[in-house]
Amino acid sequence: MRFTLKDYQADAVGDTLRELASARDFYRSASKRVSSVALASVTGSGKTIMAAAVIEALFWGSDDFDVVPDPKAVVLWFSDDPSLNQQTRHRLQQASDRLRNRLITVEHPFRHSKLQPGNVYFVNTSKLSRNSLLVRGHDGADALPGMDSHPDTVPFTFWDTLRNTIEDPNLTLYMVLDEAHRGMGRRSSSDTPTIVKRLINGHSGVPPIPIVWGISATVQRFEEAMAAAQVKENRVHLSTIEVDTVRIQESGLLKDDIVLDFPAESGDFNTVLLRRGVRKVKAMSAAWSEYAAAQNELDPVNPLLVLQVPNKPSPTEMAAAIDAIYEEWPELGHEAIAHVFGEHKAQAFGPYSVPYISPERVQDASYIRVLLAKDAISTGWDCPRAEVMVSFRPAKDETHITQLLGRMIRTPLARRVEGDDLLNSVECILPKFNKATASLVLEKIMGSEVLDGESDTGKRVLIDPLLMTPNPAVPDEVWELFSDLPTETLPRKHANPIKRLTSLAHALAADRLVPDAGQFAHERLHGVMNGLAAQYPKELGKAQKDVLTVAGGTVRGHHGLRSDDTWTEEADDRAIQEAYRHGARNITPDIARTYIDHLAKDADDEDILRDAHVRVAALAMLPQTRPKLDETADALSAEWLDKHRVSIKGLSESRQSLYAEITAMSTDPQLVSMALPKNRQEETKRFLGDATQLLERRPLHLLSDEEGMFPVGKLNPDEIEVLDTETARGDLLAWYRNPTGGRDSMSLAYQDRHGDWRTLRPDFLFFIDTTEGVKGSIIDPHGAWLPDSLAKLRGMARFARSYGDRFHRIESISRVDGHLRVLDFTLSTVRAAALNASDADLLYREIATPYV
Repeated sequence: MRFTLKDYQADAVGDTLRELASARDFYRSASKRVSSVALASVTGSGKTIMAAAVIEALFWGSDDFDVVPDPKAVVLWFSDDPSLNQQTRHRLQQASDRLRNRLITVEHPFRHSKLQPGNVYFVNTSKLSRNSLLVRGHDGADALPGMDSHPDTVPFTFWDTLRNTIEDPNLTLYMVLDEAHRGMGRRSSSDTPTIVKRLINGHSGVPPIPIVWGISATVQRFEEAMAAAQVKENRVHLSTIEVDTVRIQESGLLKDDIVLDFPAESGDFNTVLLRRGVRKVKAMSAAWSEYAAAQNELDPVNPLLVLQVPNKPSPTEMAAAIDAIYEEWPELGHEAIAHVFGEHKAQAFGPYSVPYISPERVQDASYIRVLLAKDAISTGWDCPRAEVMVSFRPAKDETHITQLLGRMIRTPLARRVEGDDLLNSVECILPKFNKATASLVLEKIMGSEVLDGESDTGKRVLIDPLLMTPNPAVPDEVWELFSDLPTETLPRKHANPIKRLTSLAHALAADRLVPDAGQFAHERLHGVMNGLAAQYPKELGKAQKDVLTVAGGTVRGHHGLRSDDTWTEEADDRAIQEAYRHGARNITPDIARTYIDHLAKDADDEDILRDAHVRVAALAMLPQTRPKLDETADALSAEWLDKHRVSIKGLSESRQSLYAEITAMSTDPQLVSMALPKNRQEETKRFLGDATQLLERRPLHLLSDEEGMFPVGKLNPDEIEVLDTETARGDLLAWYRNPTGGRDSMSLAYQDRHGDWRTLRPDFLFFIDTTEGVKGSIIDPHGAWLPDSLAKLRGMARFARSYGDRFHRIESISRVDGHLRVLDFTLSTVRAAALNASDADLLYREIATPYV
């Protein structure tokens, strides 16, 4: 893989591979049962990258996921549109060097009687429709008169090829049903559901596809496609792997904010708001250039302005629009404007000739700064550097606007720019929309796959926000304390301590903090293995004997009597290598390889190398080996992270983000530092019909407008009361409304009722001046009646037990019988009661005190 998988992607790939292995075993058993597996993940989460990792593991195996290669595997990728297949093929090529020459678009004439293992074949609806040359003559009932024979002397159709592939016991066909793209099972044409039905269920002598792997933005999409195919009862759905939307947002792969602009009055404002969009993309360009300079990066992001036009744009109006673009941006080069219209050729608009560019090339063609598009842009490709969109489409096209945003929500750096709302946002300017229609867009977005309907993903849709910047009234001591506050990472389900240590060693060596970190780490782990060999000689000897012999059994029947015998044979080199490969997967291939070098250093004797491989295989079989290696790896990682904490904070943001990600590669919450917030976009107005109401404001927030104020109109009444109460105490230096994502957000981990780790982000941080200097407090108003309350209170108690001495107060507040009551987690009795409680409301009634 050319990309490093995010933690949620790695988990999804591992889970998918396990389900596909079960599906394969299911099909190869005596029952020959066919099955389906689904992967559901929201738009922009990297489904194609996950698919590439899965396919690589199917073809070549994977040590990371403990998967052996399937030499019989062949993949058929199906969607409803050839351009979508082309774009998917391009993304798979970008993701995987190993797949580059194995991605085959099925075209006529297709002269293979069987699909070949180790290849991915792309086919679409039109290729299998009854008029296609690929299938003509397969079914006379479907053929048009006079067109019922095989064309061009090809003695078989593609349906014949599928039948031969499925019936070959040396092949296993996996079909990717990419129904997340447009129209799968829902088009007005009768061909699409019929073809999907034929593929999944089989027809006219063609058996059903053995394994259907659905890749979708939502579970519902896959279920709709399978329902449209009228799947027969003999296909068993094994599992749906749903990627947690919260974890996707935590990864920083998706932009945090969607900003909507629209005219406040009726009229033709196309050109006016297009100019506004140009100014915004120029401002984004300047911001990215400034960020790149501050981070010593040579190639800043070149943000893109997408201009969405009607399906039949007026050449005169388009020429006027391009005039406006150049008037507002005179330094823009004439090669910087392109289009992705379906005509696939240059378009003339007055004096301008605008060239065509294929959608999948837009992201890498950084010289293009303005892209003209119709509705086709809304499907099948991503452009992370698309930061501003202006739509000339009418108000009724809110669905197209919503879909388009799904193409623009990927972050350009594949990570969040910590503390910078401006660089973590996408702007949508809608000249033909009024406030009412913009509200409909907002509702569609909030309920669509773009946000997946989640309320706690960290995503916001903002209308006409104002940029808040660091408040000059806040003392420097507050900012210094803020950057030192402890915050926790979200534990990873399938964390690997050895790989975490290896990643950390590479990073420390690259930053010259520990020049020989990789060698040192491996030597430390080699010492562990030497120690285990010395501590468990008998167990190791038995394991080595097991590696060097192959055991079996014989069953004899004589005159109705049964006798069982056992036998052993000496293992040959192939059997020893297989045992070594299995052991290497257990202790990781890198450690196995370097330990071989350690055991057989400077040895030319083949017997010494053979003995070293046997020793590694045997050590990996000992139950003590992997736990001890993990324990040592965790200890060394913790030692390095603590020792170089200050040095890491002095590195560029991209490197700090890398270390934060490495730190989080653990099954337990890990302590990290807060990142300073640079700016935040906040709405300052509320729209009530045609009226506009200014939101309430309060002083002393860390980020503020030019008057030192921060809008609080979106806080609920309990939050407002808490804020005003804390302010009235008279010792407040600053406060912070904790955001719902990013490293500039205070976070602590807690386990939900299913035992899964979640992130709690308390509502407020307050900073006061004490005799011991500036101190921070966590204050979290959270209703005791909410279903997650008890789990969050337990998380607060656990966090306070570990880090309570770093804060002035750690408190949770809820309204009980009309009055606010508070749980003070700096008290051991409160912590103990929370950890043992069975009901949050009862806990407040019995232990909490009045909040005054």
